[in-house]
Amino acid sequence: MNLSHRPRRLRRDGIRGLVSETDVNASDLIAPVFVDATADERIPIESMPGHERVPVDDAVARVEEVLDTGVEAVMLFGIPESKNARGTRAWAEDGVVQEATRRVAAETDAYVLTDVCLCEYTDHGHCGVLEEGAGPSEDADARLTVRNDETLDLLGKIATSHAAAGADMVAPSSMTDGMVGAVRESLDAAGFSDVPVMSYAAKYESAFYGPFRDAADGAPAFGDRRHYQMDPANAREAVREVRRDVEQGADVLMVKPALPYLDIVREIREEFDHPVAAYNVSGEYAMLHAASEKGWLDLEEVALESLLSIKRAGADLILTYFAEDVAESL
Repeated sequence: MNLSHRPRRLRRDGIRGLVSETDVNASDLIAPVFVDATADERIPIESMPGHERVPVDDAVARVEEVLDTGVEAVMLFGIPESKNARGTRAWAEDGVVQEATRRVAAETDAYVLTDVCLCEYTDHGHCGVLEEGAGPSEDADARLTVRNDETLDLLGKIATSHAAAGADMVAPSSMTDGMVGAVRESLDAAGFSDVPVMSYAAKYESAFYGPFRDAADGAPAFGDRRHYQMDPANAREAVREVRRDVEQGADVLMVKPALPYLDIVREIREEFDHPVAAYNVSGEYAMLHAASEKGWLDLEEVALESLLSIKRAGADLILTYFAEDVAESL
């Protein structure tokens, strides 16, 4: 037996950290923040322990809490005061994200990203304008069609309104064909050529989004999103999707969800030279909390291990609900 090579030699305290290949830093993390135009006080999100919807007047205080942990970036999500078929509050000058962004940008040092989509603003809960006649019925899924090209114009309006309010980066998440090009064109035409675009470039139609839909009040009123979000069975398609976004001017490439799609994170990292982000989504967060509450897992340890796995797969940035807790423990 040849034991001249003993990996255990480098696993002892003192040397272990020096040879560690992957680390997670607070500066790698983006913390989601939910701002609710209908709320007068903070509302705990039952399915996401430790997170709340906050009123617009409390947005700055909430972001300062994030910054106090060492996390430097936040992603703002909005719950509007009203909804309609076209989601017009999504690009309103006095909209919830626009107002929160103005305040946070003016009063904090946070790097502010904003979610560019329509699902939280439409009364049907889908990520765009629906074809005439689409609605609840036995064959709703079969008839559910989002008007792709008409939706692009609205995404451009949303992104421009966010940039005008002071967003540092915008993140289109609707998986609409051509969304990056439409957003980039709108930003440039409005004089915001320096505002980068983080595309949800490979966003899967996943069962892990449930708690987020509670948090953002964005669940579809009927049907599902399988006709425009990616099939979880497909990997090669993700490369095609991402390549198209790169060609249209995406600055950062997002894979969502993270943990069930680490193979996609790795493939995108190897195929493209852009920064890669991964969204450690609400269901991933909630299931670890549930196991911890049962006493089955140590929450702090599994949270950090999860984020390490995402970094090891190739992500440069991680959008995660664990951001504050992990940052404080680093």
